[in-house]
Amino acid sequence: MGNGEILTEYRQIRVVLAEAATIAVLGVSPKSDRDSHQVARYLKDAGYRILPVRPAQKEILGEKAYRCLNDIDTAVDVVDAFRTPAQITDHVPEIIRLRPRVFWMQLGIENHRAAKVLTAAGIDVVMNRCIKTDHENLFKKNIIV
Repeated sequence: MGNGEILTEYRQIRVVLAEAATIAVLGVSPKSDRDSHQVARYLKDAGYRILPVRPAQKEILGEKAYRCLNDIDTAVDVVDAFRTPAQITDHVPEIIRLRPRVFWMQLGIENHRAAKVLTAAGIDVVMNRCIKTDHENLFKKNIIV
């Protein structure tokens, strides 16, 4: 992990999820009916330390919420993004400063321009995949090896 590649294979995703400990969830909603909230809850229940990133929130899922990625002052393994493809570009400088091993764009989110900049900076990128679904398939259901 952290070689500046676009990760697409399940064997790569397995390594990411097995080695990660801290996941910043960018754009997580405080509303429990939203996908971002449900994914963050799942990740927390699966044993990951989550760092919610959402302006104007002090806490989400019992965890201190950060206004932006620049406010995080601890090591992050994965940034999991719930933002529109166009919004991803605005976060690229923050992501590079934070230096996560992996930047993960959730299902339906692809930004190839941002991915090119991030991979050039040595950050692996996952696009258009649900981290919760991949984790369930790889570790809970064991349907993919």
